[in-house]
This record gives sequence, structure tokens and C-alpha cells, in this order.
Amino acid sequence: MTGMQDGRGWHGEELDLEAYLERVGYQGERTPTLAVLRALQRAHVTSVPFENFTTMLGAPVPLDLQSVQDKLVHSSRGGYCFEHAVLFAAALERLGFTFQGLMGRVTLGASKVLPGSHALLAVRPADDDRWWLCDVGFGRGPLEPIEIADNNEVDFGGWRFRLERRAGAFGDDWWLYQHETDGWLDRHTFTLTPQYSIDYVVGSHYVSTHPRSPFVKRPFAQRFTATAHHRLDAALWTITTPDGEQTERKLETHELGEVLEEHFGISLRPGELARLAQRLDAA
Repeated sequence: MTGMQDGRGWHGEELDLEAYLERVGYQGERTPTLAVLRALQRAHVTSVPFENFTTMLGAPVPLDLQSVQDKLVHSSRGGYCFEHAVLFAAALERLGFTFQGLMGRVTLGASKVLPGSHALLAVRPADDDRWWLCDVGFGRGPLEPIEIADNNEVDFGGWRFRLERRAGAFGDDWWLYQHETDGWLDRHTFTLTPQYSIDYVVGSHYVSTHPRSPFVKRPFAQRFTATAHHRLDAALWTITTPDGEQTERKLETHELGEVLEEHFGISLRPGELARLAQRLDAA
């Protein structure tokens, strides 16, 4: 993976590192090693939820680090992939990792070409010469980084993923698959073309404002742990376990605040909760 650059311009110096590590529950070493990277990603993806409520409430989604950490670190809120990636990149920069931003196209089995709208990071630890995919902002893991290698299949306690490389005329495409009860599902495709924080600003603007973006149409939230994936899609609350077992229930409007706090780790102010409930009813 020649030509990759170390992470710069991610404003790691502005990160409240102590508050971030407390937020994700990480208490380990602070060195740029593979072991630290694995533990830090697991801590992040199981602590900071995924949600698009800011967009649903009609507010902009700023990607400057101060705004991102005010929301994801200092408040009981989550965010979508661009916010997660910006925050995780700042932590990586502070800890001395070599990394590069990437952009992916979410597919989920779609046959048509979809826009590049998913933020990812490629990371190379100081004690390992391989590059690792850190996908911290999808809302459904992976729990740990995945080595960027063709036909690399991993299993994190029953959550299974596979990377596949496809040669193209202008460079290789990489495909990330996740295992479902009926087999492998392509989750997203990406290239190793470097992306920078300004590219994430452009992608985030599309995701949060374009009328065809799913994130402007209905409320959506996810909470991922080693044992369960919670998903709220409009009023439908789905819980999936690593063995593929699912339970579904449609929420009543009056349940929304309690479920968000207890099962998603998201706390909204009363006025925000009331406005979100209106969007829930309209979805």
C-alpha cells in the first residue's frame, strides 16, 4: 500500500483525550501498537452509538473536532460515520499511529452504483507493517480492525466479516462482507485512495442534506456490543445476536426516550425528544 501518508490535519491536539478515553471505557496503554488499536476500536464501537438525530431535528452536522467531541464525548449522544471517523482519527493522531482516511460506498446487496458516503480509516501500527481497516462508524462493528488482505475472513465472537479484493482497470476495489443468517452480504466497497478531513465534510453534507439520503427521511440509531446489535429504524426496534437470532418490536411514541437511554445510550433534551417523536410518527 505504497503512497499512503500518515494521518495529519485531523486536529488531534484539540482532542480532550482523557475525556474520550473515559467515554469509551479504555484504560490500557497509550502506545501506537496493534494491541492498543484492537482494544481502542472495540472500546469505541461498543460505547459510542450510531444515530442521525441531529439531521432529523433539522440542525446542521458540523465536523470540526470541537463540535464532534462536544456531541459524542461530552454528551450522551452518538453520530454517523463521518463524526465517528473524525473523532477516532483525532485519537489515533494523538497516540502516534500512522493512518489514512478512506471513503466507501455502502452497497448492502444493491446492484446499482451508490455514492461514496461512508468514512473509513486504514491504520498501520508502529509494531506491525500491515495495514488494518478500522470501520468504527457503521454502527454494526467490526469489533476490531481487519487486516487489509484479500480473502481475509475474521470472526469476532460470532460476528463474521470478510475482505475481498477485485482488480480494476484503474486500481483495485475492496469489498467488505458481513455474514448474515442466509450467507455473506456485501456491506460496502472502498478503494485505497487517500481521503482527508475536507473530503469528509463534503460527504457529510451530502448525507445530511440530500433528499435521496436515507438519513434525512427517518430516524435511525444503532448500538453494537459483543453480544447484541440494537437497531432502531423509524419505530422498528430490532435486536440481533451473533448467531443471527432476531427479535423485533414496534415502539410506541411514549417509549422512545426510555428505550434510547436504556438500550442505545442516547439522551435527548425534552424538546428534542418531542420533535424526534413527531418525525417518528411521520416516518
